[in-house]
Amino acid sequence: MGGGIAILPTGPEVSRNRDNHYAFRYDSDFFYLTGFTEANAWLVLIAGETDRSILFCEPKDALMETWTGKRWGPTAAAEHFEFDQAFAVNELDTQIPLLMTGLKNLFANTSRSRSPQYLTQLHGWLSTARTTLRGTRATPTQWLDIGEPLSEMRLVKDAHELDTMRRAAAISALGHIRAMQTAQPGRHEYELEAELLYVFRKNGAQSVAYDSIVAAGGNACTLHYRAGNTVMRDGDLVLIDAGCELDGYASDITRTFPANGRFSAAQCALYEIVLAAQRAATACVSPAHHWNAAHEAAVRVLTQGLLDEKLLTGSLEKNIETESFKRFYMHRTGHWLGMDVHDVGDYRTPPADSGERAWRALSPGMVLTIEPGLYVTPAPDVPEIFWNIGIRIEDDAVVTQHGCELISRGVPVEIRDIEGLMQQSD
Repeated sequence: MGGGIAILPTGPEVSRNRDNHYAFRYDSDFFYLTGFTEANAWLVLIAGETDRSILFCEPKDALMETWTGKRWGPTAAAEHFEFDQAFAVNELDTQIPLLMTGLKNLFANTSRSRSPQYLTQLHGWLSTARTTLRGTRATPTQWLDIGEPLSEMRLVKDAHELDTMRRAAAISALGHIRAMQTAQPGRHEYELEAELLYVFRKNGAQSVAYDSIVAAGGNACTLHYRAGNTVMRDGDLVLIDAGCELDGYASDITRTFPANGRFSAAQCALYEIVLAAQRAATACVSPAHHWNAAHEAAVRVLTQGLLDEKLLTGSLEKNIETESFKRFYMHRTGHWLGMDVHDVGDYRTPPADSGERAWRALSPGMVLTIEPGLYVTPAPDVPEIFWNIGIRIEDDAVVTQHGCELISRGVPVEIRDIEGLMQQSD
């Protein structure tokens, strides 16, 4: 394929409202390759006669640093992060066209870049290089997307990444425990969200991995419900889907528990179905299985449970074939987990000669969630005892040589353990 130049930006700061910005979060691919966390930075990798790594970042500026904090600056950044070279970001227009010369391929993160001007800038630099050189030296003639190979690199985690994810899951588990112990009828959803945030930050997490879902009663049947001002009532279930981000890596845990500390008989019945589905799915997370095996196993258990509780009728196979279970279970059983909560990586293999794409086999070091659920909204053909019950149980699983490791089980999942925990004072 010949030599080439890869050019990847991290995101700029984004305005929230007048004279205020959203908290900056670096681009995941950029951080994966650099470890550099400042905004408005660029990475250039060159494979040619001499391989080089080059960073462009904000220069030192005493006045701006008084307002917004210390910057690395090019000199210190190059030394600390071990780049071969570093320049101030305002030198991009001068340096990039020069760096492009003599190289055949331009690698760009076209599929995932957060910068809206990214492609425009690349075209501009390439045009400048061609105009300046006037054919005296070659410039890139082929564009290649670097996103796919980066996805494959990020999909399998190394020991350091797995250690970080275990610590993130442990912190998140503490947050869920705190929420369970402080929950009671009369409290608002946002109060439990505050408990989660307190524990995450107290234990060193830099942020949430995603907006926390704290859903009381029927709100739990809205899959992406945000923590709001609904008051938890006696007899409600509360579904919390929340995880922290630690050193760039996400965790993702869901637990469902009774606001008053005791599951009703109907709640127990559906909860045990979901828990059994998660056990069946977990047994299918290993290098001996493909990606979709866990979902298929969960669907069988959930559908049989719905038949047992008379929420569905007919045969198990027919209900699976027609997907009638989707009335009560409408999402997949998991997703990749890593630097992004819905992490990069293809779920299928490359197309075969027939054009069909098989589910990809699981490999040690992959990390995924296992999250079956049931969501029952009021309807004339549904027994009232099941109305407004939304249940999801989600854990983070590391694929190992012979199975998987659930790294988020620091928070209880069995009914008796949840009820026991909720009887303890915080």
